[in-house]
Amino acid sequence: MRVIAIDGPAGSGKSTVAKAVAARLGLEYLDTGAMYRSVAYAVLRAGGDPADAEFTANVARSIELKVGLDTVTVNGADATLEIRGPEVNRCVSLVAANPAVRVEMVSRQREWAERRGGGVLEGRDIGTVVFPNAELKVYLTADPAERARRRAKEVTDLDYETVAADLARRDTLDSTRDVDPLAEADDAVLVDTTGLSIDEVVEVIEGLLA
Repeated sequence: MRVIAIDGPAGSGKSTVAKAVAARLGLEYLDTGAMYRSVAYAVLRAGGDPADAEFTANVARSIELKVGLDTVTVNGADATLEIRGPEVNRCVSLVAANPAVRVEMVSRQREWAERRGGGVLEGRDIGTVVFPNAELKVYLTADPAERARRRAKEVTDLDYETVAADLARRDTLDSTRDVDPLAEADDAVLVDTTGLSIDEVVEVIEGLLA
C-alpha cells in the first residue's frame, strides 16, 4: 500500500498540494479535515452542541459521509460549501479534539486507503497517527501572515484580521489538544511553502520520492 502523508496547519497549502501530488502519482486523494468538518456540520444540523462529547461521538459513528475530490456529501446532502462556513469553522477544532470522534475518523481513513491500495492523505495527524509507516511524510508550513492571506482569499466574507485571528486560535487548539495533536512527525520532511508556487512545492515532494 502506497501512502503519502501531508500534514500541516490551515493555510499551509495542504489541500492544493496534496491534490496535485495525487494527480501526478496517479493516486486518489483524501482531505481528512473535511471529515471532521462534516461531523461538526452534522452535529449543528441536528441541533446538537459540539461541546456535548457523547452526542458528537454518536453523530460521528452514524454519519454517512462521502468525501470526493471536490465535493462532500453528508447524510445524502451536498455539504461542500457548508462545511467551510463560519459556523463550522468556529467549532471544528472542538469536534476534532473529541477522542471518540478521532477513533472513528481514523478508522475510516485507514479503511479508505486500504480499499484503494494507498493514496495521498492530508490533515493534521496522518504521519503521526493514521499512517506512521507512510512511504513519505511531508509537513507543510508557511509564514502566519502568508497563511492568513491565502485563507482570506478563500473566505471572501471575512477580512484579513478576522481570518488571521481565527487561524491563530485554531493553531493553538489543534497543537495543544490532548488527543492526536497537530505535530510534525519525527521523520517528516518540513517544507516551507512561503513564496513558493504550487508547482514548485509539488516538484519538491516529487523529488523526495525519486
